Amino acid sequence: MLLRPFRLSLAALLLAAAAPLALSQTTPAAPAPAASAPSAAAPAATGASAVALAPATAASAAPLAATLDGRVQDVKNDVIKLNRDLLVLEEELLFPANTQVALFVSMDVGKMFELDSVQVKLDDKVVAAYLYTPLEVAALHRGGVQRVWIGNLKTGDHELVAYFTGKGPHDRDYKRGATVKFEKGTEAKYIELRIKDSMGKLQPEFDVKLWQ
Repeated sequence: MLLRPFRLSLAALLLAAAAPLALSQTTPAAPAPAASAPSAAAPAATGASAVALAPATAASAAPLAATLDGRVQDVKNDVIKLNRDLLVLEEELLFPANTQVALFVSMDVGKMFELDSVQVKLDDKVVAAYLYTPLEVAALHRGGVQRVWIGNLKTGDHELVAYFTGKGPHDRDYKRGATVKFEKGTEAKYIELRIKDSMGKLQPEFDVKLWQ
């Protein structure tokens, strides 16, 4: 009678010991922690983010460069305008309208005369002497006007003499002069020295035109 309870208790102990072993064999392994999974993919994600940031950086740099270029151009334009205003102010201070006289040279066609130099005298005093380059002569042919002198003259009567030197018809040396007497008033005086072709005479003509 005592042997049977002992066998039952021994069987119970064996069952209790075998239960955890059976559970460990039948239960699936727990998944790895979620936090450790992204560690292997982290470099790939970092590289992808760098690639994504590169175009954004380039796109933001382009408008910035354009803005800087625009500001630099605006500064250049302001400097040019300031220099022009300073030049005008300087001329107004150095050459007031009541004493200012300006001399200009122009050329109409100029096929019969190739200009080399111009000399200008005011009241028997040389005030301007200019030697021209081919590019400057070409600019005069296209309608350009050159200011050869600006200065001050007191009010009253004055005499201007201009000498033009160059090549005339048939490639001959040519030197001609033009004279004009004028009265300087209280306003600025502008004088134009003009070179023209005379088709009737087949030779160049030189004259002086007075502007108020």
